[in-house]
Amino acid sequence: MAKGKNKMDLVWITLLLVCPAIMLAGNVLVVPLDGSHWVNMKIIVEELHSRGHSVSVVRTSDSWYIKESSPFYTAITLDMESGFGEEFITAFIAKLLEIQRNGSSWAHFQLQMELNSNLHKKWATLIEHIFDNKHLMESLRDAKYDIVLTDPVTPLGVMIARHFDLPLVFNVRWTCHDEGHFAIAPSPLSYVPLPGMMLSDKMSFQERFINVCAYYATQLSFANFVTPCYDGLMQKYFPQDSLISLLQRADLWLMRIDFVFEFPRPTMPNVIYMGGFQCKPAKPLPQHLEDFVQSSGEHGVIVMSLGTLIASLPHEVSEEIAAAFAKLPQKVIWRHTGEPPVSLGNNTLLVDWMPQNDLLGHAKTKVFVAHGGTNGVQEAIYHGVPILGLPLVFDQHDNLFKMEFRGACKILNIFTINRDSFLQGIEEVIHEPSYRMNMQRLSSLHRDQPMKPLDHAIFWIEYVIRNKGAAHLRSESYTMPWYSYHSVDVILFLLGILLIMILTFVAFVKRLCFCVCRRIKRKRD
Repeated sequence: MAKGKNKMDLVWITLLLVCPAIMLAGNVLVVPLDGSHWVNMKIIVEELHSRGHSVSVVRTSDSWYIKESSPFYTAITLDMESGFGEEFITAFIAKLLEIQRNGSSWAHFQLQMELNSNLHKKWATLIEHIFDNKHLMESLRDAKYDIVLTDPVTPLGVMIARHFDLPLVFNVRWTCHDEGHFAIAPSPLSYVPLPGMMLSDKMSFQERFINVCAYYATQLSFANFVTPCYDGLMQKYFPQDSLISLLQRADLWLMRIDFVFEFPRPTMPNVIYMGGFQCKPAKPLPQHLEDFVQSSGEHGVIVMSLGTLIASLPHEVSEEIAAAFAKLPQKVIWRHTGEPPVSLGNNTLLVDWMPQNDLLGHAKTKVFVAHGGTNGVQEAIYHGVPILGLPLVFDQHDNLFKMEFRGACKILNIFTINRDSFLQGIEEVIHEPSYRMNMQRLSSLHRDQPMKPLDHAIFWIEYVIRNKGAAHLRSESYTMPWYSYHSVDVILFLLGILLIMILTFVAFVKRLCFCVCRRIKRKRD
């Protein structure tokens, strides 16, 4: 009997331990963006799966990075294209680089707006097809999801959450409208620089003037190039909402930055900072890479990677960089595809893929030559490796500017460099101790927090699942018209009262003067 009782006790203890995990497990619908954004989202998806949550991921037939088969999620493959496939992005990047080489800012702006407009038109068509597909929409409803986790660069996930009235969590820095903070948080343009303007939070009058003009120009461009793409869709399915109000309804904004990287600014209680959540301690390198790194001796290693979208540069630029590398005593590991440069030295190893995080965490790594993508910058901060920046497109200039402002990075113009200027730049970052000291200080600040950024992010996702939303953290300011939000009506009311008081006072003085004048006149008479 005692033995049987012990077995029953063991069963009950096991159930007590397992049941809470089962009860807290959520059914999560993930609507991601492909490319480097999926690299981020995939980390969260895998962590959610490891904690017992059921994850479904929406993908299109032309998905680039998002695979149809995965042990971590169930794919919902839409039999249609998003327009954000590998061929489109490769062609766009090549055209953008060509424009930047010619130095035409206006052509660069036009191309960016053309990309925005074309992509959003395709996404609007895709969303309309999805919403018109009754079988697909019923299957999504029948799945009884607890939460939608999405990247708001495309509004598909935002609209699905609104349609099914589901709690909404963003994995975000950028939205289809602008940088995330500008959609929900007070953003005084006197000290909050617009991303991309290469301005700090300490601006002169001229810089503040530029910042204000750029902000309103950006709002105007979105109003003309992005919002009209969704007008028909909004009128058809969400007549009571606007595109920006759908974004502002999100329960939680998981922001892929922190204030080691970002300039201080106002924020909101439903913005959760998880900068560097993808970073982790370095693992041992594959043996062939470890042997190459160790062969560098006391000189150490330089790591060069231009991210997921840009694996190779124009041939003449690659030749200049390779020639500069060949003159260095350090060994170089360079992620490069295509034809190897003729000027490549014996100290340089070209690879199609590299374990970037593990290389940056290696004791012999001296410098990271990078394009300035958020992932790479955060990994460099985490491991305390100074950066030689070669910004190319999107937010890369702005990311590297923040690092340069903090003294942890040197920026070069990739289209004007030659072997001498590149060599001089990389030697400066290697031999000037302030670059490494400043980056290691940022690393220390970044690591000094009560819990890991990924654990912080997952806690808040589970918080939204447990509480079926987080409306109490969300400001209802998005429901207010602009004149109420900025208290224009209150100011006009107060000005009206003040005007009435002034007019009353003037009338009183006039009346008083009139009475005095009449009394004086009577006395004279």
